[in-house]
Amino acid sequence: MREMVKGSNTSLAALSEHIDSVIVSLGWGSSTGEGDADVSVLLLDANGKVRSDADFYFYNNPVAADGSVQVLGKTPTADGSEDRISFDLTAVPSEVDRIVVAASRYEGARFGELEDVKLSLADGSGEELLRFAIDDADSVSAIIFGELYRRGEEWKFRAVGQGYDTGLAGLATDFGVDIEDDAAAEVEQDTSAVDDQPADTAPASSDGSAPQGLLEAVPAPRRPEDEAEPRKPTARPRTAKKKVTLPRAAKKTLAENEAWKEAKLFPVTALKSDRDREMRATSVLLSVMAQVPEFGRRLTAAFGAPAGRMETFTEVTLPHGDSPRRPDGVIRVERAGKLWTALLETKTNGNALKADQVQAYMDIAARRGYEAVITLSNDVALEGSPLVDVKIDGRRKHKVALWHLSWAEVAHQAQMLIRHEGVGNAAHAWLLHELLHYLQHENSGCHGFQNMGPAWVPVRNGIDDETLCQGDPRALEVVESWERLIRQVCLRLGGELGQKVLPVRRARRGIDPKTLRAGLADQLCLDGEVQAELRIEGTPGVLAVNADLRTGKLRTSIEIPVPEQGYPLTWAKRLVRRLADAPADLHIETLTDGETGGPRATLERLRPEPADMLPKENGTQIVGFRLSLLKGMGSSRGSAESGFIRSVDDAVHRFYTTVVVHLDGAGPRQVPSKGGATAG
Repeated sequence: MREMVKGSNTSLAALSEHIDSVIVSLGWGSSTGEGDADVSVLLLDANGKVRSDADFYFYNNPVAADGSVQVLGKTPTADGSEDRISFDLTAVPSEVDRIVVAASRYEGARFGELEDVKLSLADGSGEELLRFAIDDADSVSAIIFGELYRRGEEWKFRAVGQGYDTGLAGLATDFGVDIEDDAAAEVEQDTSAVDDQPADTAPASSDGSAPQGLLEAVPAPRRPEDEAEPRKPTARPRTAKKKVTLPRAAKKTLAENEAWKEAKLFPVTALKSDRDREMRATSVLLSVMAQVPEFGRRLTAAFGAPAGRMETFTEVTLPHGDSPRRPDGVIRVERAGKLWTALLETKTNGNALKADQVQAYMDIAARRGYEAVITLSNDVALEGSPLVDVKIDGRRKHKVALWHLSWAEVAHQAQMLIRHEGVGNAAHAWLLHELLHYLQHENSGCHGFQNMGPAWVPVRNGIDDETLCQGDPRALEVVESWERLIRQVCLRLGGELGQKVLPVRRARRGIDPKTLRAGLADQLCLDGEVQAELRIEGTPGVLAVNADLRTGKLRTSIEIPVPEQGYPLTWAKRLVRRLADAPADLHIETLTDGETGGPRATLERLRPEPADMLPKENGTQIVGFRLSLLKGMGSSRGSAESGFIRSVDDAVHRFYTTVVVHLDGAGPRQVPSKGGATAG
């Protein structure tokens, strides 16, 4: 792997043979786990400008129609989070001379507040080729991390590391993107600060040409108070195809009574064995991937596949010594006459992946020149802890990437498309709806992570009778299962909301994930608790989940800061008003700057007397409020309604829908419904 320094460049072909598609990752962390930023990509012509606003990709415009760019979203890491962007370099239009990769912060935040700001680039096999660390971010609110650019027929990478004081709006404007002037937009930097940029920033627009149009979704800077009224946006014709989503409310049925069941494209009633479930689930998924390009591309882009014509196959026989092997599926993508191939090994219900099977497929793929092996099961992969250990023969020139996908991730991506982002036509939306219905049916075997493992009951018993000792490997198994559960809860809630929901990892920079889990396992032995924090985009704080295995109680909570201005009694009254529809048993605790905690009571008691939330001692400063709900947790390890996994999922869902949505900063959104996603 090559370590880049600011201003250096390198040829991608000199680093790897698999550079038709690459994945660029931008990462950062913070000591509190709360720092974040948004990535953006700009395709520039030979003049250093976008051809149109459509060449600007970010969170509201994540995928290029030709598949050349796909913003894949955030992945939690031990230090913070990482954003990944997939590039199919064979699909980049010939008039694009270079690709700029950048990130920006919002609400006045600066990159100097983050740690370990870096870029890495991996090839199509998943091998990391280069890394570029930025250690001089300081007070800038946007950074150009690097750029991919052409030299003849060759693609090269340049480490840029250039900062902007003007945020996303200033960066986009400099490259020719028209920004809507909106005083209520997210980015709050003054546009006059553009003149203060360093001399080596990208060239600003100075030709006085008429605007190409307005990109309404791009956050815009606020105007100075003494500036004239903003110009009205000029109209332009719609250029994007209308996306189709399915309505959340089920249409009126023509059935005579509830006993009439609607015919389904993918029936599940005939499934009798695990083998039947694996074969049916694989065939259903692969067929929908091939027929719905948005969905197939969304799943395979993260594995380094190019954008192109996709075909999928099942029950393929491949030679392997004396006994041919039959992977559950094969995915092939054709782009510019080249093929990308992945073998698929599927498991349903609680069946575990077998190392010898996966090893055989890795060997077959290496011999046949295939690019990847993908495992798919209800389990959730953890950073630094592979589900299957395989041996890689370093003498082989051809590299095969091993990836894992969970059924929960498949359902999440389908739900994001049909409920929130939309697909190309109604038929595709209907196919995804049928797939989602199949995956969520109790007989499909594709329910996601549903078992805390064999160590769960012994650990709970050891906590009850105080015989669980630090260093017990069973405690580490429980911590890993808890982390898998929290990742799945994030996927489910994010799919319902259409927003990013990520687990927060509060750890020292650079700490190994296995070391971190070992420390959490020792803490579990001491206090009998496991904790997690979820960051939900648009909420005023972090949603905390605490499972006390001694008392059998689940606590979901959120801490919200007080406003910068106003009076404590006004804060208390306003909070109680906003929580008018919240559960009466909601606990509210006043947070103060002193060592002793502030008053605490249930919402039911505080409704008639909000002043009871105020400390009795004069001079005590209120810094925030903690809102909490308590719930008994199930003890079953399986999928029963009383199970622990179900109780955690229900507790998070209830807390968000009954408490968090009413808070300032939660923003307008659709409240998720447990049955809404599977209606029909």
